[in-house]
Amino acid sequence: MDALELARWQFGVTTVYHFLFVPITIGLSAIVAGFHTAWVRTHNPQMYKLTRFFGKLFVINFALGLVTGIVQEFQFGMNWSDYSRMVGDIFGAPLALEALLTFFLESVFIGLWIFGWGRIPEKLHATSMWLVHIGTVMSAFFILAANSWMQNPVGYRINPENGRAELTDFVAVLTNKVQLVTFPHVLTAAYMTGGALVMAVSLWHLRRGARDGIVPAGVGSRVAARADGRVEADEQGGAVRADAHTHMAMYRKAARVGAIITLVSSLGVAITGDLQGKVMTEVQPMKMAAAEGLYHTTSHAPFSILSVGNLEGTEAKHLIQIPGLLSYLGKGDFDAEIKGVYDLQNQYAQQYADSALTRDTVRNYTPYVPVAYWTFRLMIGIGMLGALCSILVLWATRKGAPEGALRPAWWHWLIIGSPLFPLIGNSFGWIFTEMGRQPWVVNGVMLTQFGVSPRTSAGEVLTSLVVYTLLYGALAVVEVKLLLKYIKLGAEDIGEPTEAVTQGVSEGQPLVYTY
Repeated sequence: MDALELARWQFGVTTVYHFLFVPITIGLSAIVAGFHTAWVRTHNPQMYKLTRFFGKLFVINFALGLVTGIVQEFQFGMNWSDYSRMVGDIFGAPLALEALLTFFLESVFIGLWIFGWGRIPEKLHATSMWLVHIGTVMSAFFILAANSWMQNPVGYRINPENGRAELTDFVAVLTNKVQLVTFPHVLTAAYMTGGALVMAVSLWHLRRGARDGIVPAGVGSRVAARADGRVEADEQGGAVRADAHTHMAMYRKAARVGAIITLVSSLGVAITGDLQGKVMTEVQPMKMAAAEGLYHTTSHAPFSILSVGNLEGTEAKHLIQIPGLLSYLGKGDFDAEIKGVYDLQNQYAQQYADSALTRDTVRNYTPYVPVAYWTFRLMIGIGMLGALCSILVLWATRKGAPEGALRPAWWHWLIIGSPLFPLIGNSFGWIFTEMGRQPWVVNGVMLTQFGVSPRTSAGEVLTSLVVYTLLYGALAVVEVKLLLKYIKLGAEDIGEPTEAVTQGVSEGQPLVYTY
């Protein structure tokens, strides 16, 4: 492979790896902030334990996401210098805001939240985590604004003297029609991922307790919950350990909260995804045609559930189809016309024939159709599995559910899969977004082959690719081990902060890392 292919592989590997942390960070920060706020309002010890427990998992994920995110921007100078030289004035503006505003917002207030237990007022402390969450959301907004500009460049002009793209309307970049649908789609997918993680972790502890014969309050008829969070036995249940049952009641509550967030967010993902498909058909019709494997312009275009095509991606045989659905997904009308790959290829070959940055030597403006086709379906299908898991969890943990509802062995695999489904669905979504844009690095403005660094050799890129892959593999081992360690420990009874949160502390008292 040449430097171009290796640079694309490196950016793909590091981007997909980094995005494994992003949706968890966004979603989990909101949930932890919610648990913390609930504790401040009620001083329910269950809410305090959940805040500290899931706060540990958030901090671990935040740290790894931060480290892997820094590498992303280095690559623009290392492997994509011509791209940076051409569009850096535009692409760099939202990234600069992300670094200067949101990164420091997150860093400052995550520090206050970690070290502030018992040392700053409770409401201010809870607000710190909300500000961390706002920082993660703003970070996603600015990064997506930069990426959306690559999908649909607006608010710029090409300087005829130096041939570079120059920013003319920053507001247009931030309000790009692609950005306005992509941002809520990514945000709801992040909440879905965070909710699924909370649901799965809580369900694992709940199932472990069920196997040990410990039933949470509200499930079956053995125990009843009191208003203060304790649990007492009814006449038929006999004496039970109140602390163990309280823990199970806490995990049941957390599992249901996570399941509700997952289910509601999945509806948001579906709605915003539908809007995104219509905008994509307008500004990137080739991507929509590739997503379906539609080679010829068609009215009342069907959406295929299963197709078989050749490895070159030049033909496809659709085995299972839903008539008219692609037309509706693309234009909101079951009878609308959707342009095919071949017609768009001929159109682009003429449209971009005169520009040095858009004229392909083989005049091929078609993405690799098999990848676009299957990543689009895997994104949708795997995401739907996550929503289905949340429905099953809500049913199994409902009030009055049978005591043995979580004992079947298949729950073990569902618990493992439920947080992975939205996480993997996110990854396939990004692979589709970026691979479906090819061969463009900036749609209609610059081909990917003209963006790579001209003096970077294949050996240099291969070396950095191997180093990054090994390093990220080691970081993955660290991440998984830490998460599994603290997940197995569960919510510890470490006691609530002292009254110092409201009365203040002495000036000489040092801050203590509480995790």
